[in-house]
Amino acid sequence: MNSPSASAAPSIPPASQAGEQHALAKPPSVALALVQRRAGEAVLAVLSGNNADTALARVNTTGFDGATRSALTDLTYGTLRFLGELRGIVHQFVHSKPEPLIEAILWVAIYQLSHGKTASHVVVSQAVAAVETVNRGAKGFSNAVLRNYLRAPEASLAKAIERDEGMWNHPTWWVERLRREQPEWWEPILRGGNGHGPLTLRVNRRRATVAQVLDSFAEKKIEAEALSETMIVLKRPRPVERLPGFRDGVFSIQDAGAQLAAPLLHAKDGMRVLDACAAPGGKAAHVLELADCSLLALDVDAERIKRVGENFARLGLNAEVRAADAADPKSWWDGTPFDRILLDAPCTGSGVVRRHPDGKWLKRESDVAQLAAQQKRLIDGLWPTLKVGGRLLYVTCSVFKLENGVQVDASLSRHADMRRVRVTLPGDPASSGGQLLPGGNRKTHNHDGYFYALLEKIAL
Repeated sequence: MNSPSASAAPSIPPASQAGEQHALAKPPSVALALVQRRAGEAVLAVLSGNNADTALARVNTTGFDGATRSALTDLTYGTLRFLGELRGIVHQFVHSKPEPLIEAILWVAIYQLSHGKTASHVVVSQAVAAVETVNRGAKGFSNAVLRNYLRAPEASLAKAIERDEGMWNHPTWWVERLRREQPEWWEPILRGGNGHGPLTLRVNRRRATVAQVLDSFAEKKIEAEALSETMIVLKRPRPVERLPGFRDGVFSIQDAGAQLAAPLLHAKDGMRVLDACAAPGGKAAHVLELADCSLLALDVDAERIKRVGENFARLGLNAEVRAADAADPKSWWDGTPFDRILLDAPCTGSGVVRRHPDGKWLKRESDVAQLAAQQKRLIDGLWPTLKVGGRLLYVTCSVFKLENGVQVDASLSRHADMRRVRVTLPGDPASSGGQLLPGGNRKTHNHDGYFYALLEKIAL
């Protein structure tokens, strides 16, 4: 098979890289070439429609230890985070499109060269070896591409960012949509989506206090700080299973933005509460930690609903957990109205792509309208199950208006007995419309992008 052509390559200069937070720092126990190839396979699987977790689970990791698996995950997620610029850079050095896996390996290698700490000569030699396992004839081509990049990395990046996808590391349609919908905020939204979310914990106040958790962390020399009476952020992320108290249900992982849901719902002791789209159960658990209420947790996905029950058990919480379509009350509702409904609606996830960079490349613009239709169906299906005087909290982790403000305005126009209750959220532009931006600012802690609307049923 003939390999794609590339121009002649200069010698490799010393690497000069500002360490990417999650980049591979040294070759793992398995040859780096194999990790690069597997990362390329995982990235291609994402571009074929699989989420990153599924993609990583499907690649062959025989012989990988924990550190190597972590390196594989870091390379995959890092490549997806910066895929726009990586594709733009590789495109400059090829005269014909290479085989998909070879191209993906080159994306992974340039991610390491531009955002990682591994020595450039190691990255290049191992990437060439990885390409050779795919097509021996492409060995010289891949070597030339990487060496040409190293000759002038700044110039290569400058050319790549001439296009929106390369500049913002989001699909072009995504950038254009935000420009139209958020003319004041589109740049901070995109920058926030390319960042790294902190490891934020919610302390289970039924089992511990923030002070007690901080003391237990200090004993293990784990640096953390309190953000509220129930919220802690770690200075450096680490596997949560290794944190003292996690297995005992002392705390859960939950972003600062997501921790607003339960207080806004304001369930009280004795109330009847529904979490309509509960999996994996974090918001429902928070509700139960704050109030002694009767809670029904639903999710349409029978496998995902199992995680809700598992999380409740770890935290020592009790609730009814059922697999059902919340938009079809005839299949699950007993006719007794709810005092509170939490609707964390299916959405594009456009506000949480810093934690799930695969989401940027999995979604298509047509998905926005399709998901908005699902959201409408859920709101209309659930509204009759809410008692007069009760409240429904509509939540998405999206930054697109069709899923958020436009959706709520349309619901208000359809339901004469619905009114929106004003809520106060931290930061900008949350004060005008319920939209939290992904990222941090001087007024609030670093959080994901969320939308909140509190809807009350009034008597007619």
